[in-house]
Amino acid sequence: MTTILVTGPTGNVGREVVKALPPTVTVRAADINPDAARKLLGDHVECVPFDFTRPETFAPALAGVTRLFLLRPPNISNVRKYITPAIEAAKQAGVQHIVFLSIQGVEQNRIVPHYRIEQAILAAGIPYTFLRASFFMQNLNTTHREEIRLRREISVPVGHARTSFIDVRDIGAVAARVLTEPGHENRCYTLTGSEALDYYQVTAIFSEVLGQPVRYANPSLLHFFRQQRALGRPAGFTLVMTGLYAITRFGNAAEVTPETAHLLQRPPISFRQYVEDYRSSWA
Repeated sequence: MTTILVTGPTGNVGREVVKALPPTVTVRAADINPDAARKLLGDHVECVPFDFTRPETFAPALAGVTRLFLLRPPNISNVRKYITPAIEAAKQAGVQHIVFLSIQGVEQNRIVPHYRIEQAILAAGIPYTFLRASFFMQNLNTTHREEIRLRREISVPVGHARTSFIDVRDIGAVAARVLTEPGHENRCYTLTGSEALDYYQVTAIFSEVLGQPVRYANPSLLHFFRQQRALGRPAGFTLVMTGLYAITRFGNAAEVTPETAHLLQRPPISFRQYVEDYRSSWA
């Protein structure tokens, strides 16, 4: 039976990948805390210790693995020190296919860690699929949850630029398909939803679904960076997030592609459906 190792299995995307993988494969969840992962994912998932900062965890987790879903931990930006050794370990273990969750427009953005990870995978010579996803809808019920719930506002520095948001449930479904069927090796897929919205439209949808006005605060990039640091978010994470929003501000996240719909054979989940499904997050 095929064994698939999923990194980041307790996060928004990783959890959906685990959920979408069929029972015909062995799913191995790689997490810093395998006991906590087991409680979240269930006993049917094999949970093993895996920590990008501890290379001694790589070989045991990768033993017998044929396919790997690779997700960069948000707190890790030093690719050469922490991610590249894991990719090399995957090569040594005989992994035949790496599916990496990258970002939309990464090919024109060499500053972000995702670009360097793609290059490391290419250098390793392992067959790959890069899922270049747009901004996650679920960022709004995680990173931005409290500002919506408590202040009824969304504060991101993108002006009137549009974003082709994608639901992580669709990313998980795409990843599961790519990991379990042939024909996706050495391909790059740009995954978006079916519409591009600016944040004035986003807050209008929130207002309608929640039945209360939600406004869009449009801070400068510098104000946003300081705001996130004041909330206690790590400098590296905040810098990457600010950089991604800077790119969005210039229109680089507005592209809508047909690839999600083509891969899933159905329309992507709409933004309104997402807000309705997660409505309790902001109650």
